[in-house]
Amino acid sequence: MSVASFNDDLLAFINASPTPFHAVANMRDTLLQAGFIELHEGNAWHLQAGQRYLLTRNDSSIIAFVYGKQSLMEAGIRMVGAHTDSPCLRVKPNPDIKSAGYAQLGVEVYGGVLLNPWFDRELSLAGRVSVLDAKGHLHHVLVNFNRPVGMIPNLAIHLDRDANKNHSINAQTDLPVMLGLVPADGKLDFTEVLLQQVWAEHSELDITRIVDFELSFYDIQPGTMYGINNEFIAAARLDNLLSCFVGMQALLEADGEQSCLLICNDHEEVGSGSACGADGTMLNNFLQRLLPGNEDFIRAINHSLLVSADNAHGIHPNFVDKHDTNHGPMLNAGPVIKINAKQRYASNSETQAIFRVLCENNNIPVQSFVVRSDMACGSTIGPITASILGVRTVDVGVPTFAMHSIRETAGSQDAWYLCQVLGAFFRKEKI
Repeated sequence: MSVASFNDDLLAFINASPTPFHAVANMRDTLLQAGFIELHEGNAWHLQAGQRYLLTRNDSSIIAFVYGKQSLMEAGIRMVGAHTDSPCLRVKPNPDIKSAGYAQLGVEVYGGVLLNPWFDRELSLAGRVSVLDAKGHLHHVLVNFNRPVGMIPNLAIHLDRDANKNHSINAQTDLPVMLGLVPADGKLDFTEVLLQQVWAEHSELDITRIVDFELSFYDIQPGTMYGINNEFIAAARLDNLLSCFVGMQALLEADGEQSCLLICNDHEEVGSGSACGADGTMLNNFLQRLLPGNEDFIRAINHSLLVSADNAHGIHPNFVDKHDTNHGPMLNAGPVIKINAKQRYASNSETQAIFRVLCENNNIPVQSFVVRSDMACGSTIGPITASILGVRTVDVGVPTFAMHSIRETAGSQDAWYLCQVLGAFFRKEKI
């Protein structure tokens, strides 16, 4: 596959995955088509070497596992971790707002959103909806309006002369999304609008009412390539659907000798503390069922390695001073090893060396990122998973501009680079 084709597939995946629920559904479909067998946590398992398995939890987190031929206790498991969620605006449970004749929806900020870019964008809605059918059965279905349904208009510069100098955003009062005009009869019920959308997408179900929902707004503009020579990728949710896609593509190419695992957790952007988050039990439960004996489990973990893949901050040409002089990753210069003395990243000299040599042996450029010593550092699922499992871990990622914006930028070569090194990681015989 060429780099251009790879990027086309990456953008297609991101465009089709406006929420973690859609991302997991798309990954599940791809894996099933590739011969993976779906497991359910409430069933008995009989896992066999040579088979490929997948597991989901909450419809928003997924594990894909290639059960290799080599002994788990002697060769361990090659693991890659990422996350399915991205900062966004979530619809509140009782969202209907009427103001000055306009119909709006109240929203809650999810994660560390860069809010300014959300204004003056055509927004759509997607997520999971719980519904009842005519027989009283409960269903949980995905919806995607897949068209512009709202916007958060900016206030004109004439009414805020200091907007370009000192502009703060009040998450409660400035972010309600405008849907349209209040109907002439004054009735406003978003639930009815949502019910119409569910009927349109799930006509096979005799749905009678909406019970609950988890919906997010997203930018309807699709991802694209840009730059004089198409050097860049611009898209929503590069952090961290890019890593989910790359990890899945690498796993699909695994040769089956080594046992390999991909986990993509939800809720990383809000701390990972949930049943399907990295600070939950999902991965540990899976591995305990794979290795029910305590000694076998510890031996396998001791021989394992986790690559935590999450985007890194590329050095911005307009804000060079926001980076440590010696640790400003360039776009299109290869994946980044992320290092932090306070263990906000789980990389250490041993795991860094393993990843660095892996890159070098496969002719993949590699970089290092350390945040400025006078600035706070973000974190990933790496330290959380390492703490729970005791597994050696390295934090890596693709350098990115405008992380947590509604539209982010990455280099058009870097996702390909990361996929190549993760593919080699899944095939490597010994670490």
